[in-house]
Amino acid sequence: MKRISKNDFTGVLIIVGILLIAGFPGHAQRQGARLILATTTSTENSGLLKAILPVFEARENVRVDVVAVGTGAAIRLGKNGDADVVLVHDPHMEEEFTASGFGIGRKNVMYNDFVVLGPKEDPAGIRSARDAADAFRMIARSGADFVSRGDASGTHVKEKTVWEAAGLKPSGRWYKEAGQGMGAVITMADGLAGYTLSDRGTFISLENRISSVLLYEGDPVLFNPYGVIAVNPAKRPHVNYGKAEAFIRWLTGTEGRRLIGDYRIGDKQLFYPSAD
Repeated sequence: MKRISKNDFTGVLIIVGILLIAGFPGHAQRQGARLILATTTSTENSGLLKAILPVFEARENVRVDVVAVGTGAAIRLGKNGDADVVLVHDPHMEEEFTASGFGIGRKNVMYNDFVVLGPKEDPAGIRSARDAADAFRMIARSGADFVSRGDASGTHVKEKTVWEAAGLKPSGRWYKEAGQGMGAVITMADGLAGYTLSDRGTFISLENRISSVLLYEGDPVLFNPYGVIAVNPAKRPHVNYGKAEAFIRWLTGTEGRRLIGDYRIGDKQLFYPSAD
């Protein structure tokens, strides 16, 4: 083992002094060249972020680190100051996040819709459902497997809203709470030949790899808007608010909206940029 000489020790002290004066690299990186984006699994699983983020990174000379979780978890990351900006899809949770003062500068970004997936044979017969609540009642009556996100995500919140509208509290062996992201839940439902609620974007991205098909769509209650919100530096002073603000301007501006609208898999558009 090499011994540290007096000269070596003096050199170490000089380096530490320089770091203390200049600021440690990790903190400087968080403030300048790194942006932490907490978002939903749907924006990640659909491939959208991989398609559009490199353009922003090159324009702003910043690295975007994506943390893809459910909307509830993404907002918790923002509240804790473990993210600089959140991109999520639950208007109620977004409103609470900004009303609490932890989120600032919310903007509408894009939208698509939720759809109900299931086996081609459709044992519950939901192709003939009058609305989303009717489709859920038909699934419950049939006893066919239904896989829930079960993770307090925007999709899970929407699912619970539909069950409530159907007048049901699902339980039993047929109702399975996965506690997983959208891609994993679709794969699980597919393996069980069961039903699930999915955002359209993630379904399209997996459509060619599963046997499940889209069986119900079109109820206005299944509208799925996305919002982007910066974490408030007044609450969490260490966050990279400058880059978060730049990201929001870019994502909701001309270039961001064009890239969102242009993103397709095959001939299918996954998301539609919001008008504002």
